[in-house]
Amino acid sequence: MPPAHSPSSPGSSDSPAPQGAATTPAGGGNDSIDALDGRLIRLLAEEPRIGVLECSRRLQVARGTVQARLDRLQAKGVISGFGPEVDPAAIGYPVTAFATLEISQGQGADVRAHLARVPEVLELHTITGIGDMLVRIVARSNADLQRVIDRVVGFDGIVRSSTAIVLENPVPYRILPLVDQAAAE
Repeated sequence: MPPAHSPSSPGSSDSPAPQGAATTPAGGGNDSIDALDGRLIRLLAEEPRIGVLECSRRLQVARGTVQARLDRLQAKGVISGFGPEVDPAAIGYPVTAFATLEISQGQGADVRAHLARVPEVLELHTITGIGDMLVRIVARSNADLQRVIDRVVGFDGIVRSSTAIVLENPVPYRILPLVDQAAAE
């Protein structure tokens, strides 16, 4: 659930940042984030249901500062959503695989449209090296994975595929270490 947003003009009610916190606004001359942005992102990641007022209390800055930072971070695409993180295994899709696809020249847009219609396709990346696209897919079982792969590759624009089944995910998707590094630079 997104934090409660109330109208405020950027800069209104801003108070000085706590001692030791950077005061450069996000993107002040470059696309990096500062220490306060990093602390705000970490707080929201750890407690996604927290509101703007409580963020301001915990970060020891004005509510308007938090709101302005959130608005700026969203406008720049740094924060792209506040939705729930859903574990595919918890909703009946415990098998994850990556498929590398080679596609016919000039078929990229059609293949993308085809893959976007397959619910089990969670991500699609265009890549360099062997293959043209890398697709993360999920399935209900190994047998169901065959059905999903058949649906994925059952398109004339895909000429070859190679699939690797995920055995374990020892480092799940994470962003906070990168946020911390970017905020410290």
